This record gives sequence, C-alpha cells and structure tokens, in this order.
Amino acid sequence: MKCAVHPDVETNLRCGKCDKPICPKCMVQTPVGARCRECAKLYKLPTYRMSIQYYLRAIGTGLGMAAVTGVIWGLLGNIIPFIFLNLLIGAAVGYVIAEVIHLAVNRKRGIPLAVIAGIAVGLSYLVAIIVPWGLYFSFFDMLSLAAGIAVAVTRIK
Repeated sequence: MKCAVHPDVETNLRCGKCDKPICPKCMVQTPVGARCRECAKLYKLPTYRMSIQYYLRAIGTGLGMAAVTGVIWGLLGNIIPFIFLNLLIGAAVGYVIAEVIHLAVNRKRGIPLAVIAGIAVGLSYLVAIIVPWGLYFSFFDMLSLAAGIAVAVTRIK
C-alpha cells in the first residue's frame, strides 16, 4: 500500500478517521490516534485565537484603566502614606487592570494580552506620579509597580 501524499513511500499505516493510507511523514499524532493532516485540523484553542479587533479593544481598555487607576493610586498614596500599603495598592491595580482587559476581550488569554496589561500597569504608575497630588518616586514604589505588573501578567497570561 502506498501513501496518499507520497506515492513512492510504502506504508501500512492508515488515518484513524478517513482510513486514507499515510506515511510517518504525513502522520499527525492526536489523542485518539494517528490522523492525516486534513483530519487532524490543528488549530489554536479558541481562548488563544484573537483578531485585530480584540487587540485594539484590549489596548483601548488598558489605556482607559491606566488613567483611572493611576489617579486613584495617586490619591490613595497621598491620603494614606503608609509605605507598605502601597505594595498592596500596586497589586490591586494590576489585578483590576488585568480583570477588566480580560472581560473586554471576552475572556481571551495570551502573551500579547499579558504584555498589554503589564504596560497598562506601568502607565498607571506614571499617571500616579504625574498627578499633582500623587505619589513621589521611591524604592517601595518600584516594588509596588513590580508587584502590580506581576499580578497583571499572571492573571491574564
């Protein structure tokens, strides 16, 4: 018996779905057995499959949330000047930004969305510093920013 795609290759292997003869070069191993490339239909999971529209939605949502949470972060940092509380505020900002982006893109996931969420947390920190009544630059602020980015990235990745 000859392979359907490579007629010069002798084989005893058949596709488990369509029963077409396939050689080891053509074979795709699936959880239910060997399949030909047409029957295997290798696609990305729908959770990770996104169009440009989803990326634009994530970027817009990230920018909006960065502005809102940055103002809130600056206000809370000025009103409640506890240094260690700022670490919790940074992590909370990361969680909120990631969750809103996650909802805006219909619960999609992926590394590009994690990057967008991390950049949005960084922009939120910049807004918190720029706001006249906002934070001042310190080592604990950098730790808070790192915690926020870590929470945002792990939440949406």
